[in-house]
Amino acid sequence: MRVFIRLIMCVFVLSFFTIKAHSFSPNTEQTNQQQEAYDPVPNIMHHISDAHQWHLWGEGDNAFSIPLPVILYADGNIDVFMSSKFHHGESIVTKGNRTYSIDSHGHIHEGSGLSIIDISITKNVASMLISVLLLLLIFFSVARGYSKNNKAPKGLQAFLEPLILFVKDDIIKENIGPKYQKYVPFLLTVFFFVLVNNLMGMLPGSANVTGNIAVTLVLSVFTFILTTISGNKKYWGHIIKPPGVPLALMPIMVPIEIIGIFTKPFALMIRLFANITAGHIIILSLISLIFIAQSTMGNAGAWAVAPVSVLFVLFIYCIELLVAFLQAYIFTLLSAVFIGLAVAEDH
Repeated sequence: MRVFIRLIMCVFVLSFFTIKAHSFSPNTEQTNQQQEAYDPVPNIMHHISDAHQWHLWGEGDNAFSIPLPVILYADGNIDVFMSSKFHHGESIVTKGNRTYSIDSHGHIHEGSGLSIIDISITKNVASMLISVLLLLLIFFSVARGYSKNNKAPKGLQAFLEPLILFVKDDIIKENIGPKYQKYVPFLLTVFFFVLVNNLMGMLPGSANVTGNIAVTLVLSVFTFILTTISGNKKYWGHIIKPPGVPLALMPIMVPIEIIGIFTKPFALMIRLFANITAGHIIILSLISLIFIAQSTMGNAGAWAVAPVSVLFVLFIYCIELLVAFLQAYIFTLLSAVFIGLAVAEDH
């Protein structure tokens, strides 16, 4: 009962701060009738998209953002400057008299129409660098602990050892077979990279790394390359000449098998991207219900909707915590299955 009462109190406290953090005009029903209903789509898309700056809170002149390096290759020249130069979308002129501007979607354009290659440190790139640094610190620390003594693991070692052994024995070894050892480094790296970025993406103001299809594309391409170069004669034989298939069906089955080579990594890419992005959109949509109610029914409507909205957000947030581990597990499992099919020998 006490736990339930505390949960209800937390819901109302969070509701109070949520409404205060995004308060509309304090006027009454007349003001609310004059203003349009709150449109959550731009804010939701802004939070799940990549950007050249790391926006944390606030809007307009009151916004607090961390500027990130903009690196552009245009006309054989490399221009480097901070994203803060684009103050309120203003154009900037570099030393080579090249004029750059940024649109509302975060795309950078050159004034004279030059082709631009954007290799900037965006929010997602910065977040990935932080996650890689975090992974290096964690696992170098764990490795150093094992090198010092052979006693029972403690602290971080005790937490990570069952997880590492689970991935190694129950996912990699179980699905790849006797030749699993050389794939352990890649699959363990993929598992913890996806897991850490999933968990970091749940923090307020964080980047949506694993919800970016470019990131999941690269991860799935790594799996595709490893599967393709590891394929043995049996694997390619099943693709070029499927056993037990009548000759008349070969023109149908062979193209299907070849397409299947590409649909497997495509499924990996879409599954991770869609699940993580959907979770973020659901949470932001539930929070937006408060502001929609406030813009249409006033503060009374917001106070009526806020407790239910925040309660559902807490529920979805707990599910997202489970999904963070589940998607890391599924991506690693399917990668191991695809590699296992490529290296499997005839019995």
